[in-house]
Order: sequence, then C-alpha cells, then structure tokens
Amino acid sequence: MRVALFVTCVNDLMYPNTGKAVVTVLERLGVDVEFPAAQTCCGQMHANSGYRDQALPMVESFVETFAPYEAIVAPSGSCVAMIRDSYPAMFPPAADIAARTYELSEFLVDVLDVTDVGARFAERVTYHPTCHGLRLLRLGDRPLALLRAVRDIDLVELPGGPECCGFGGTFALKNSGVSSAMLADKCAAIESTEAGVVAAVDNSCLAHIGGGLSRRKSGVRALHYAEILAS
Repeated sequence: MRVALFVTCVNDLMYPNTGKAVVTVLERLGVDVEFPAAQTCCGQMHANSGYRDQALPMVESFVETFAPYEAIVAPSGSCVAMIRDSYPAMFPPAADIAARTYELSEFLVDVLDVTDVGARFAERVTYHPTCHGLRLLRLGDRPLALLRAVRDIDLVELPGGPECCGFGGTFALKNSGVSSAMLADKCAAIESTEAGVVAAVDNSCLAHIGGGLSRRKSGVRALHYAEILAS
C-alpha cells in the first residue's frame, strides 16, 4: 500500500513533532510513509469563513498531489473532516480521494487493525475528544483504544469530555467572550482529573487549551496523542 502523510498547516508550522510522530508510529508498524512536498493547506479556514471560491484551488491541488496514493493519513480530525465532508460537494472529482483520507486513529484501527503500537508513556493522561473528530468523523473510542494500549499510562476520563473547548477556528476570534468561557470550563475539567497531560487529535484545539492552561499556571501539558503513541 502506498501511504502519504498529509501533515496539515498547523502541524507543519507550529507542531512539527506531531508529523514526525506519525511517521515514527507508522514505520514502527512496517508502513513506508511518503511526504509529498507539493502539499499545501486543505482550505478549511477559507471555506469555513465563507471563501469557498478561494478555497477551491487548494482542493484541486490536494487532489492532484495525493492522487497517486492508496491512503492519505493526517494527524488532524478537523482537516480530515474538511476533506471527507466538504471536498466532494465543492469539487466532485475529489470524492474518491476523500474516501482514501484517514485521521491517524482510523488508519491504525480500521485499516491496519492495530491498537497496540508498542508505545510506553508513564504519565497520567486525560483525553479531550475534539468536535470534528467526534461529530463529523465519528472517531468514537479509536483514539482511546490506542491510548489504553500504551504501557505504563494512567489514562483517566475527562468530565464533560464531549463538550467543545471553545476554539472552533475563527470562532475563538469572532466570539472571544463565549470562547473564553467555554475554555475556562474545559480547563477546570482537565485540572479536576489531576492529569499531567491532556491529549487530543487536533493541535489547533490543543493550542487553545494549552494556552488556557498556561495562563492558569496549572502545569498540565497539551500534547497530540500521536506523540504519546510514538514514545
């Protein structure tokens, strides 16, 4: 199977270790991963802000860049949701490639039929299910199944886990008051678990949560779950 990594803008620019972690996990499982250098933004921010015409060239570029691959894996629930949910309506030829695009946990659990990736992480961790992963991709307990199989981990349930953290892309900028209130609730729930790490499938949400936790001086780290699986 020819597999490509779609690293996404946020990870490429701000969280490169997440992309490296995906490669580490997949190579540990015997998967050869290619990184198409022509990849760019998926266009999610533009499309969600009402600029669908401006996003279309990015959609077409994605299709052209990743057409040769049997599977495209990304460490981002929101970007994969954009590709799977929005691409076919915006650009019908994208439907086939959209069906071959997976969030990491989907590829590991559904395609490779693996939950134990050989990881070890001796810390107390709680997991935040992000909105796109939960509601559009319906990831369910796939990420949790992978985390439960990590050796030495102390995985604790997050109270009110399915509740939004308040990020929502430009929502956090346009509705900062509401976003901040939602973030405060999420941070309080995370702190109540006494976990040292909060994990999720989206670094965009983790950036929002991590900022809130930092301002509260809680000492809790926000970490993409791929980096735990790569440990």
